[in-house]
Amino acid sequence: MGNALRFLYGKCCQPAADSDSIGHHGVTADNVGVSALAQDLYNFEITNQVPQGLGKHVVSSRKAQINWYKKLSDAWRETKPPPKSPEEASRLLIQTLKRHQKADVEGLLAFYGLPSPHSLVELTTVTPPSHQQGLKFELNTLPVDAKAVADGDTVTVYVSTNEARESSCVPREVQAAAVQRAKARSQRNYDKADELHRQIIDSGYRVLNIQNEETLAKKYRIRLRGIDAPESKMPFGQTAKEELTKIVQDKRLKVLVFDEDRYGRCVGDIYCNGIFVQESMLKKGLAWHYKAYDRRPELDKWEKEARAKRIGLWASSNPEMPWEWRKDRREGR
Repeated sequence: MGNALRFLYGKCCQPAADSDSIGHHGVTADNVGVSALAQDLYNFEITNQVPQGLGKHVVSSRKAQINWYKKLSDAWRETKPPPKSPEEASRLLIQTLKRHQKADVEGLLAFYGLPSPHSLVELTTVTPPSHQQGLKFELNTLPVDAKAVADGDTVTVYVSTNEARESSCVPREVQAAAVQRAKARSQRNYDKADELHRQIIDSGYRVLNIQNEETLAKKYRIRLRGIDAPESKMPFGQTAKEELTKIVQDKRLKVLVFDEDRYGRCVGDIYCNGIFVQESMLKKGLAWHYKAYDRRPELDKWEKEARAKRIGLWASSNPEMPWEWRKDRREGR
């Protein structure tokens, strides 16, 4: 367990060298909650000591604090992948210490600058339905790379060709190129291996390294069904992209595909660790319910909830709708 925390500490707890560093942990505003907590859990594994200054934020004794950190260390280790965003870290802390005093939990959150319970968006944990009207097929993806998120409603995913649906559909030339590439790499002929990989990529596939094993995978571009996020150059466009990235990065997704749009993208519902991704984007005020193509009442309800709370893009009284923004650009306005 110490090794796992040491690795995480090395990945996310480098001290900030600029003026944006805040708090006694010396990290940036973007990662203060997660990196500081990871650092303190790592230190606790070595010293069995809780951080100095914590007692000013909580009401329970130091003995109780030690008990919290033991529980948090176990919970952090068991969470795969570990929390990366302040929201994820806050949820883990709240869930782990749910039987403890409210003042202690809120004090601990404040100590790390993590979101308070009332500021978190409540999401429904669901089991993806396997039988829905109009469902064409289902994809179970490999872990998603952060660079695969194009914007707040589009992501590229890869599915292993070992999956039953994919295994019988791989073109022979792709199979042959994959075998030849593996042979070229074993012979250290990397130029030839790279050329063969380009051929594989041009055919809509890619060889990915997953847990030190090379996996041939098929590429799918997914357009989230029923929502429309701000375009990248619109207000909240980058925020929406960053939020979707936080949700799916390094995660295996379940995608229920219902259609294909005119750009060749699969239009589908995405589920990530029991979370319906469209619900998250709507409740956080980072997308519209795309009513022109989707009539599901729950999506309309989630958008209205965000509007009422003035969350995200709804902080503006009259945010521009992305479909109108695109129309204006097409017509040169």
